[in-house]
Amino acid sequence: MNSFWFLRNVSKISWVTFICFLMLIYFLFNCVRGERGFIKWLYLKKEITQAQKMADQYNEKKLKLEEKVKHLSSSSLDLDLLDERIRVVLNFVADDEFIIIDNEE
Repeated sequence: MNSFWFLRNVSKISWVTFICFLMLIYFLFNCVRGERGFIKWLYLKKEITQAQKMADQYNEKKLKLEEKVKHLSSSSLDLDLLDERIRVVLNFVADDEFIIIDNEE
């Protein structure tokens, strides 16, 4: 009779331990692979880095375009730049001139 109670208590303890072990595995799995887990955090960190690089590239382009616009404003008109833009946009050229087109703009 005494051994029966012992086996019953041991089986209860083992079930509790087994359930706790399963819960631990579940939570560890979600900490690593879950929607807000460590791997997702690394992926989002990489995405943020790439987006920051792209934003920096667009900011550089924006600054270059602002510089060109500044030279074309009425307060500080750069006649050489204005002449160049007229020739490129409207395809104006004199009879004795040659045109070299640079496509890197």
